[in-house]
Amino acid sequence: QLQLVESGGGLVQPGGSLRLSCAPSGFTLKYYAIGWFRQAPGKEREGVSCINNNGESIKYADSVKGRFTISRDNAKNTVYLQMDSLKPEDTAVYYCAADWGPHISAQMMCDLSRAQDYWGQGTQVTVSS
Repeated sequence: QLQLVESGGGLVQPGGSLRLSCAPSGFTLKYYAIGWFRQAPGKEREGVSCINNNGESIKYADSVKGRFTISRDNAKNTVYLQMDSLKPEDTAVYYCAADWGPHISAQMMCDLSRAQDYWGQGTQVTVSS
């Protein structure tokens, strides 16, 4: 079964850091754009950060700019989201998604009006003292 698997979530104090990982099961990420999204209780899912297949196109939500860093290691078939200076408002379930094609820019990948090819099951991030 083709799917994405997120890991790295957990409980962290405000100001702390976490690194999320997104790895595929059954396929390679090399030709896929990847996006990180999050959904807090009672809120709509939102795009956090996206990256195109070769890493040359990257997008961040304004709320995470300067604090989060997206990266990909195609040799390890993994995409990462480094989250620093975490705030309570970052608390949410974080999902990664993949969309096939070198033509998919980061901007396109973060557009939730589009249908992505694959989604992960999500990983909980809780920022609390």
